[in-house]
This record gives sequence, C-alpha cells and structure tokens, in this order.
Amino acid sequence: MAAASPAPIAEIGVLIYPRAQLGAVHGLSDLFSVANLMARNRDGARAAQLRISHWTGREDGGVERTLDSHPGLAGEPDVVVMPPAVIAPITAEEAKPLAIWLRERHDRGATLCSVCAGAFLLGETGLLEGRPATTHWHFAEDFATRFPDARMDIDKLVIDDGDLITAGGLMAWTDLGLKLVDRLLGPSVMLETARFLLVDPPGREQRHYSLFSPRLRHGDEAVLKAQHWLQATGARDASLAAMAEKAGLEPRTFLRRFHKATGMKPTEYCQHLRVGRARDMLETTARPVEQIAWDVGYEDPGAFRKVFVKVTGLGPREYRQRFGLASVRAEAA
Repeated sequence: MAAASPAPIAEIGVLIYPRAQLGAVHGLSDLFSVANLMARNRDGARAAQLRISHWTGREDGGVERTLDSHPGLAGEPDVVVMPPAVIAPITAEEAKPLAIWLRERHDRGATLCSVCAGAFLLGETGLLEGRPATTHWHFAEDFATRFPDARMDIDKLVIDDGDLITAGGLMAWTDLGLKLVDRLLGPSVMLETARFLLVDPPGREQRHYSLFSPRLRHGDEAVLKAQHWLQATGARDASLAAMAEKAGLEPRTFLRRFHKATGMKPTEYCQHLRVGRARDMLETTARPVEQIAWDVGYEDPGAFRKVFVKVTGLGPREYRQRFGLASVRAEAA
C-alpha cells in the first residue's frame, strides 16, 4: 500500500486585486508547482509540499479563495503575495477592504509579500511604517509621497524583513518566489527550481537595472534652471559655484533648495547624470572604459570606477558584459 502524501507544510496565497498582473499571478503559481516537483524528485512521495491558492476580493468587501491546489483542506494562507499591478498602483479607496483582510492575516501570523506596485497595497495596511521596503524604481517618488514613514531602499530588488517581504522590479516575482521556496523548502530545492526555470537565484540588485529619473516637477524654478543646464552639459565642470550661478542663488541657499527639490546633494545628482551617460556608452559602444570615463567628465579612471560601482552596484566592465549588445561584447573582448 502506497504511503499517503503528507499535508502541505505551508499555504502561499496570491491576492488578485484591481489591475493585478495576471501573468505574475500564474507565473508565481507555476514556480511553486515546479518547486513541489523538484522536492518530490529529491525526496519522493514524502517530500514537503507547498499549498498554492488564489484569493480575490468580492463586491461586499470580503476576500475568498478562488483557486486551491489542495481543495478541501482547512486553514488559511501562511504567506500572502501581492503581485505587480498593470499600468498603475491600486488606489487608497480600492485598497481599503483588502488592507483590512491583510492586517487580519498578518495578526494571525501570516507573512505578507509584495512585488513592484503591490507595495502600494501593502503600504495601505500601515504595516510598513518605520519598516524597510522597496518597489519598482519608476514608482519610487509616488511611493515615498504616499507612504513617507516607510524606509524605502530603491536599490534593493528584494528586502526580507521577516514578516514583511518586498520585491522591486516588475519581474521580481521570480526573485520573491525563489526566496519563499528557499525559506519553506530549503536552498537545495530553491536552486534546483531556479535551474529548471533558467532564472538567476536571488541576489540581484534593482540598481543594476534602474535608470536615473530626476525630479523635475518640484516647482522650484531656480533649481530647475540648474538641472536643465546640468542635463545639457552632462554635468561636466559642474562646480557648486557654477550651479549656483545658473540658478541665480547664493551657494548655501542653492545647496539647501537643491536638496529639498531633488532629494539629492548636487554632487550625487551630477554623479548619477554622468553614470547614466556612461551606461549608455557601455551598452552601445566598444569604447574603452578609460575613454568613457574621460568623455563623461572623469580624468581619473579609478575615481570613475568607484562612482560607477556606488551608483549601479557593478563595475563598468561587468556592466558591459551583462547589458552590452552582443556585437559590442565581442568587439570589446
């Protein structure tokens, strides 16, 4: 007589909310199904398994299970995942009933996870106050405005803070899914799942991919004049005195107003502009790194490399290997 399969060790529920990306919903479900398969291949019929469910909001404000890999079992999710949103994050009004349901799950011990704009739904629960979080870099400013008490770290692709896990990029559901597999089924099953799906295991950073998107709609016309000048010149020879002159302000006043308007010190802002231009050259040309450093305003290639790593998390040559066009890689080899 064959041994009965063990009960699932945990249920992962994926919450389908207004404009949730269904591709990510089904992708996560498939990833967890593959993890179950990898666990069975390793350990046979007695292997630990994950229960996979989908949850959808009702018109009356309730939330119900609409898909279940183990129908008939009692219980509720041990983990709830909020997938990315299509086009725009959920509004505060739309989020109200779902946020209540999420708080109740959290109060009962569930781990709450978000991907990309799903962080806006997680933010509406109030649980991110004083907690580290990430979202897609495109939504960073809107997220900071809407949830000022969250400690946003936009460079991180995944932030695991125990009972709350946030993932940044639109496709970061793969990173989050693998992290949950690692936590629930162990690192060996996680690596075998990543290998089967041909995806990188967790460990990437969002800053490898995000582009610099300066704040321009802050309303400070003097600072905006300096920003336009920096953009036009590529921030070459951009001394504090020169920037303040373009803004028509005293240097000390310029420093204060520039940081308030852009969220950055002028030196940081210039570094991001220069690195942005360098990234484009690394992606599309075979020009030597030393020449690119000079072209974007760095006389010392060593100083350029340090700034590039600080901004992107990768060295210039490593960045080119990962993101450069195939023809550029071949020519640069």
